[in-house]
Amino acid sequence: MPTNARERLLATAEDLFYAQGTRATGVEQILAASDVGRASFYRHFTSKDDLIVAVLERRRQYWRDVVVPDVRARGGHPLDVFDLLADRLEETGYRGCAFLNTLVEIPDPQSPAHRCAIEHKEDQRRLFAELLAENGYADADGRLSTRLLMLYDGASVTGLRERSPQAALDARAVAELLLSAAAHRQPGT
Repeated sequence: MPTNARERLLATAEDLFYAQGTRATGVEQILAASDVGRASFYRHFTSKDDLIVAVLERRRQYWRDVVVPDVRARGGHPLDVFDLLADRLEETGYRGCAFLNTLVEIPDPQSPAHRCAIEHKEDQRRLFAELLAENGYADADGRLSTRLLMLYDGASVTGLRERSPQAALDARAVAELLLSAAAHRQPGT
């Protein structure tokens, strides 16, 4: 466990929010599990909502630092994102996408946590757009990258419901059809 109180709070809250949800997890539970006092909590975070945003930002940073490089190491093709999701769905503690979970639990579009989750979903769409461009697919209007993100999000939810990586594999197969159709529409192909 991290020795820094802020890091202990973040790590504990991330685990508890992911396992139980943000609304079901109280500050008292986070304090007890992290062995951090209330005064220390408020030195680092103005509120539970502030902590939720910090946890989401931490997960966004993980996406940038670990997930994106992993996708690129696999070959940097849009379908590699679905392969990575299939691997994630194999994990026993998979509880869905933390950002989709946040959008469901905190539906107020003015909430900083909701906005952070929306921004991350846009980060994911942009990754699809970058991978499409790098692999020669046109996505000028963003529709293809949006469709791939819809498949990804659907596979994330279905994978949670079914407790199986098959959802990601099925979404990958549909994505492959979309990419094939897009390639056939490209000038010069």
